[in-house]
Amino acid sequence: MTDSAASSTSTPAGAHPFPHRHLLGIAGLQPWEILYLVDQAEAWVGMNRATAKHDDRLAGLTQINAFFENSTRTLLSFEIAGKRLGADVVNMHVAQSSVAKGETLIDTAVTLNAMHADVIVIRHGSSGAVALIADKVDCPVLNAGDGRHEHPTQALLDALTIRRRKGRIEGLVVAICGDVLHSRVARSNILSLTALGAQVRIVAPPTLLPPAAERLQVEVHTDMDRGIAGADVVMMLRVQQERMAGGFIPSLREYHAFYGLTPERLAGAAPDALVMHPGPMNRGVEITSSVADDIGRSAITEQVEMGVAVRMACLDVLTRARRGMEGWA
Repeated sequence: MTDSAASSTSTPAGAHPFPHRHLLGIAGLQPWEILYLVDQAEAWVGMNRATAKHDDRLAGLTQINAFFENSTRTLLSFEIAGKRLGADVVNMHVAQSSVAKGETLIDTAVTLNAMHADVIVIRHGSSGAVALIADKVDCPVLNAGDGRHEHPTQALLDALTIRRRKGRIEGLVVAICGDVLHSRVARSNILSLTALGAQVRIVAPPTLLPPAAERLQVEVHTDMDRGIAGADVVMMLRVQQERMAGGFIPSLREYHAFYGLTPERLAGAAPDALVMHPGPMNRGVEITSSVADDIGRSAITEQVEMGVAVRMACLDVLTRARRGMEGWA
């Protein structure tokens, strides 16, 4: 790491390493604040691999996981993270809640706040919904994904995975490929990885590129082979058919032919290129099974593992003020 990069990712003297009450997105975070959370997560990896996986620092605190969208990995990951830290974890199933009866989002936020939760984890299908709830409650809020906006803990776990595999993030060429338009994962990763000094490319059909993509401080490619040429990391994105109201792609078969990651296509990346995917995967669409299951190149299962460590770190950091730890706002 260069001296200038090191200074930009080191907490300035006298500054709080993470002064934020909530974690609503990567946007607005300083590089050293991102790295602080990644470093804190690194410390939990070893415990998660041990036989005894328990810490009592959140004992007596109540964590509510309010997921207004379906989730497997993120919900389980936050639940496991909270329980390993000793919290009382409650999952709110929206299909059986008053939301299904027409309750407004603000009324739901007020209800959750009245229950005196100590931290609330929220996933919602509308961009900005998590920030709206955070404004109405008295406890820290973690964004577990909101619409097309952000998915900050996914970006953090991806940064941790890359750093553990590659030893660094600065200077790496990272190609984020696929349905960039609908992906909150892509947005958070672009913000995080560019802040940490990576050279980020986005690769997608023209119909699946975000508007004004060139303003994101990334290289924009519509040709998959050129986009991943020489890349150190190839991050594939799920084709989000449930968010597509129009004909964004001719067919899944044609999409795979032009943008699917196959062993032959991966050969054009760096010889030791790391393959990533936030899951769930559409095998045979954006990625073939032979690439996804290649233990020498794929970090997909490691991403899931790092997710628990990252979410433990975020729950720990954001609840420190409530636990009376001095110096935490």
